[in-house]
Amino acid sequence: MKLMKTEDAVGQVLCHDITQIIRGVTKDAVFRKGHVIQPEDVPVLLSVGKDTVYIWENDETMLHENDAAYILRDICMNENMTATEPKEGKIELIAEEDGLFLVDLERLRAVNALGDMMIATRASGFMVKKGDKLCGTRVIPLVIKKERMEAAKQAAGDRPIMTLVPVKPKKYGLVTTGNEVFYGRIEDTFTPVIKTKMAEFGCEMQEHVVLNDDHEKITAAIREMLGKGCEMVICTGGMSVDPDDKTPLAIKNTGANIVSYGAPVLPGAMFVLAYTDDGRPVCGLPGCVMYAKRTIFDLVLPYLVTDTPVTKEHLAGLGHGGLCLNCKVCHFPNCGFGKGV
Repeated sequence: MKLMKTEDAVGQVLCHDITQIIRGVTKDAVFRKGHVIQPEDVPVLLSVGKDTVYIWENDETMLHENDAAYILRDICMNENMTATEPKEGKIELIAEEDGLFLVDLERLRAVNALGDMMIATRASGFMVKKGDKLCGTRVIPLVIKKERMEAAKQAAGDRPIMTLVPVKPKKYGLVTTGNEVFYGRIEDTFTPVIKTKMAEFGCEMQEHVVLNDDHEKITAAIREMLGKGCEMVICTGGMSVDPDDKTPLAIKNTGANIVSYGAPVLPGAMFVLAYTDDGRPVCGLPGCVMYAKRTIFDLVLPYLVTDTPVTKEHLAGLGHGGLCLNCKVCHFPNCGFGKGV
């Protein structure tokens, strides 16, 4: 840094805060460190006794924190997002619409590992609402070497490290299984739960049948719903390993491609996910989805309603953070459930 006469410092970058004190009114920074001095700032600086100021010396190899912040913004920002203006090297990204927020964690770590800069995001894999804050980025020093920001761009690769996938509401079919429900021995309390969860994403139930534990009938019902254009089919009940629970077999016999029978999530270990050849999901939901506050279905459903493929590897990764603590007051998704890294 160097000392300059205030009148000669227009266009220069302050390297310290300038405090203004007005008795009984204010004592605060009138200009913050990093501020680029404008012509109209000179009288203000003089009025607070600053005939000279310390500024950062111009260096073609360096970037001001706000200029570098734009680079971090571009590393992060994708479609369906907006950015705030830089302030003290910080920029935030905001969701432009409801959707599934995804972060490439490997590339995020690569940028943050460089030092002198940071990107802090919300958890990947969860729904956000329009107006929600997605991330905050910041350049740590007041000025930073241009080569450091080039290294950040290389670490991030040729595409943004964040994605916001809009919701695509589904018309779905629901197959309720179980002799106890089919024969009227107990009330069907599963269907209202599914209708409520699906309605949160604007999805409508197009077809609904209640069947006994006959795997051939269940298979036929799934195929019929798909044939009628259902974009997703959900089967409830009959998902355990008991010999008379036939829903997994029924799903398999539709010809859909099984992604996984079972998931490392509690509640929800007996979950089944399959896709038809044209990409429509077929799910088998265990009984816990009916009575537990949050389960595997809540972790997977955002992917299903945004046409984001769920893979076997993705499900396997849910094991870390996949234990719901069944808190007396549920704060999901503002908790650790599903947030393993």
